[in-house]
Amino acid sequence: MSKLIEYKDMAPRAKAVVEGIAANRGIDPAGINNVWKALARHPPVMEQFAAEMKEAFAPGALDPLTKELVYLAVSIANQCDYCIASHGTMARRKGMTDAMHEEFMKVVLAALKGNKIATAYRVPVDTAFEEA
Repeated sequence: MSKLIEYKDMAPRAKAVVEGIAANRGIDPAGINNVWKALARHPPVMEQFAAEMKEAFAPGALDPLTKELVYLAVSIANQCDYCIASHGTMARRKGMTDAMHEEFMKVVLAALKGNKIATAYRVPVDTAFEEA
């Protein structure tokens, strides 16, 4: 298990990342998520990941809940317990209801099974689905 570094003990570069995230979320930097406490040992990786997350979750064509659901689906596919918990919570905060979660899970589980079937049977892609 990764050793976590509390905000008060972080190097200046890591503190700067946490302060930016905390300001954006309106939280106390000391209450930052564990993933950032783990990444604090590696400020260059932390900075890059923070920038990628900021860009991915910036306002755009997809609404905030859709972005959380995409992240949650990928986390389920990758079997990342941490990300399933954190982005499941964020999806609920952004409006995911119990009914939406149930339907979402049906789609994700069907997609996972469909992916495995297509892979296992080595199904060739239909010409109609090829990009021009």
